Amino acid sequence: MKFLLTLTTIFLFAQLKSQDQQAPFIRLTNPYKTSNEVSSSRQFITGATCTDCIITINGRQVKVYPTGAFAHELNLRTGDTVITIIAEGHGKSTSKKYNYSYTIPPPAKPVTSLAIESVRTFPEGDLVLAPGDVIKFRVKGLTGSTVKVMQNFPLTEMPKDRMSGMPGIYQGEYVIKLTDTLTGKKLSVVISDSLGNVALRETSNRFFTVSQQEPDVAITKGRLAHLEYGLGDDRLGGAKIGYIDSNIVLKITGKVGSHYRVQLAKNRTAYIPDELVELTPKGTFSPESLTTNWNVYGDDKYDYVKVGLFARLPYQSFQEVNPSKIIVDVFGVTNNTNWITQLETVKEIKNVYYEQKEDDVFRITIELNHAQHWGHQLYYQGNSLVIKVKQQPKDLSLKNLTIAVDAGHGGTNTGAVGPTGVYEKAITLALSLKLQQALEKEGAKVIMTRTKETFFDNKERILFYRDSLPDLLLSVHLNSSADPIRVGGTGTFYRYPGFRKLSHFIYRRMLELGLKEYGNTGSFNFMLNSPTEYPNVCIETLFLSNPEEEMNILSGTYQQQMVDKIVQGVKDFLDESKE
Repeated sequence: MKFLLTLTTIFLFAQLKSQDQQAPFIRLTNPYKTSNEVSSSRQFITGATCTDCIITINGRQVKVYPTGAFAHELNLRTGDTVITIIAEGHGKSTSKKYNYSYTIPPPAKPVTSLAIESVRTFPEGDLVLAPGDVIKFRVKGLTGSTVKVMQNFPLTEMPKDRMSGMPGIYQGEYVIKLTDTLTGKKLSVVISDSLGNVALRETSNRFFTVSQQEPDVAITKGRLAHLEYGLGDDRLGGAKIGYIDSNIVLKITGKVGSHYRVQLAKNRTAYIPDELVELTPKGTFSPESLTTNWNVYGDDKYDYVKVGLFARLPYQSFQEVNPSKIIVDVFGVTNNTNWITQLETVKEIKNVYYEQKEDDVFRITIELNHAQHWGHQLYYQGNSLVIKVKQQPKDLSLKNLTIAVDAGHGGTNTGAVGPTGVYEKAITLALSLKLQQALEKEGAKVIMTRTKETFFDNKERILFYRDSLPDLLLSVHLNSSADPIRVGGTGTFYRYPGFRKLSHFIYRRMLELGLKEYGNTGSFNFMLNSPTEYPNVCIETLFLSNPEEEMNILSGTYQQQMVDKIVQGVKDFLDESKE
C-alpha cells in the first residue's frame, strides 16, 4: 500500500518539480484552440507555466500559484480580440497569441414571406402513439396566415406578448384518434394566405400509431434495468424511479425516441430505454396479479419480507425518516391477503402492513427499529417479491465494518482537468488509496473499486458493490466549473433521505478545512448514489478547476488532512447511529 501511495505521489508532483529547471513555457487547459468564436463576452484563460515564471496577459500581470497554475478572466468587446500571453523567467521569455471572435447572437427576426421557418413537435424524437396521445406543434411562419397539420388540423397564432414579441408563432395540440394511421412518415405542415398561395415543411421526426398486430407487452432484461419518471435528460441521464429486477412484465403503450412508455397503473406512466427490454409475442397477458402468501423472517444479517404474486410486476421503493420506514409500491397488484405472520427472528423490522392505494397500486410499509436506514434490496424469487432489509450492525465501530471506497473516473474516463493539466482520475486515486490506508488503520475492511490507473464503467461498479454488499460506500470525486476564479468549495451528495446523515457528517468535517460551502445536495441522480442496498455518499472534495484548490489537493499533506476529515465524518455518523 505504501508503495502504491509513493508511486501516486511521484506521479502527481514529478511534473511540477521539474518545472523549476525549465525555461519559460505556456501550457493552456483553456482555451483549447488558437482561434475561438464565442457568443459570450465573459471568457476564462487557465493554464500553467514554470513555478517561478511571471505571466502577463495583454500587458497585465496575472498571479502564478506555487504549482505554476494561473487563471484570468476576459471581458471581450464585440469583434476580434488578440490575446497575447507572455511567460518570463530565467532571463528568457516565450509568448503565445490567441484570437477571440466575439459575436452577439443576432435577435430572432419574423418571417417576411409565405414560408415556414421551423417546426417543432413535443415530445421530441420519433413517436409511437396510441389513441388519446397528444402531439404538441409549434411552428414559426409568416404572421397572419393559416397553418394546418394532421390533415387540416388548424394551429393558432399566439399573441406576440406571449412569444417574447415574436409574431408568426403558431401552436396547437393534436389528440390521436382511433381512425388515425401513422406509418412512420414525417408529417407535412401547410401554411397558406388569403389568396390561396401555399407553402409547406415537414417535421424532422417520424410518427407511428400503435398497431393492433404489434406486441404491447415486454419483459426487462439484465441486472440493471431501470424505470425513468419522464423524458427529461441532463448529463446525469433521465431521473430514475429506481432499478428493477429482470423478467419483470411491463405494459407498453408507446415510444418516444429510444424510450418505451410503460403503463404502471391507470394513473401512472414511466419510461424505459428500449435496450433494457424484450418484446413478448402478441397476445401475452398484461401485467396483473393478486397477492398470495406472505413471510416475514430474519437471519443473522438481514430481515426479509416475501410477498407471493402470480407474476413479476414492477415496483418502486421509498425511504422515510422520523420514523424510519421502507415503502414499496407494487404496480398491477390487487390485495388478496388476509394475514401476515411475522417471526421473532426479525431484528430490524418492527412491523409490516399493506394498503391498497389504488385499484392497481399495492403499498407495502415496513417500519424499522432503528432511526438509521442501513439499506434494502428488492428482487424476485420465482414470482415472489422479496424485500431484503439490512439489520443495523451489532457493533458500529469501524473495525467491524466493511467500507467501499470508489476512486472516481479512471482510464479513458479522465474526469475534470486542473489548470496544471492534472486529471481528476489521478487525484481521486491518490485520495482513495490514502483513505483506504486510514480506514484500515482503524481496523475496517476496505473494498476498492480500483487501486491503479484503469477504467471501470459505472454499471460495473454498481454490480461489483451489489455483489460485495459493503456497509457503506464512499465515492471520491473532484468538481469543476467554467469559472475557475469565483467557483470553489466542497460538497457532498446523496439521493435517499435515509442516507443523508452520512453525507452531512462528512460535509461538516470537510468544512473544517476552511473550504467554501458548495452544499450537501440530496436527490442526486448520480449512478453511485442510486443503490438502496447500503448508505452511500459522493464526495466532491473541491474544485479542481480552481487554481488555489488545485494547489491544495496536489499536496500530499493536504490530501491526508482531507482523508482524515472524511474518516472523522464517518465516525460521527456511526456514533450518532448508536443512539
